Amino acid sequence: MRRFVHISVLISALVFTLPAAAQWVNQPTKGAPRTKDGKVNLAGPTPRMANGKPDFSGMWSAPGFSTKYLENLAADGVEVPMLPWAAAVYKERVENHGKDRPSGTCLPHSVTDFDAHHNPKKVIQSPDLMVLLFESYHTFRQIFTDGRALPAQRDPAWFGYSAGKWDGDTLVVDTVGLHEKTWLDDGGHPHSDALHVIERFRRPDFGHMQVELTIDDPKTYSKPWTVKIPWAYMPDTDLLDWFCENEKDTQHMVGK
Repeated sequence: MRRFVHISVLISALVFTLPAAAQWVNQPTKGAPRTKDGKVNLAGPTPRMANGKPDFSGMWSAPGFSTKYLENLAADGVEVPMLPWAAAVYKERVENHGKDRPSGTCLPHSVTDFDAHHNPKKVIQSPDLMVLLFESYHTFRQIFTDGRALPAQRDPAWFGYSAGKWDGDTLVVDTVGLHEKTWLDDGGHPHSDALHVIERFRRPDFGHMQVELTIDDPKTYSKPWTVKIPWAYMPDTDLLDWFCENEKDTQHMVGK
């Protein structure tokens, strides 16, 4: 889809005699390791911040813009030990083709489904904070790495409350307080107000990120379950403007 967006953006730029560079789709990534032919070396060394920790900054997406994990977090055959009520909800959502999923009415995705989302995301990192900017739904998420504890009192939030700490070169992020309106994926895996998401971010080289997700929700699943989602670096580009407006899909979503 992004490729088509790029094409339409470039055509529009030509029609209105604006330079394609104004759309930032061919903006060289500053400081990226490059091969002799000028291409970004995705197998290059992991960049690091001044404190020696890996720097996750940059543009990322699912490899090949795959929707595999967005459609089903457990697409790799991971056992999902749903309690009976959760299994019934999931079955209904699958049979209804996700008719009531939040994104169908322009509501944004949440933590797990944005980790799985195929559209680009931009990471901005400092020693005390990591911010994720999502091209889809024009939204953002904050992960605090300044040593703060998760709040004891919290209102349900679309992205919950996230605090991270380092385990060697891996950033371990705990998130709680996620609103029950959110889904774990577009396939419809449910959760309760007891959901605790543990993410482990690791960047083994310049061009690859490994994201491990653990779903811990004793009200919904009989035991925690874990999935692994790869991210691929997107060099020499930047976020495009994407906004969900004038929504007209819901009236046509009849389900089953």
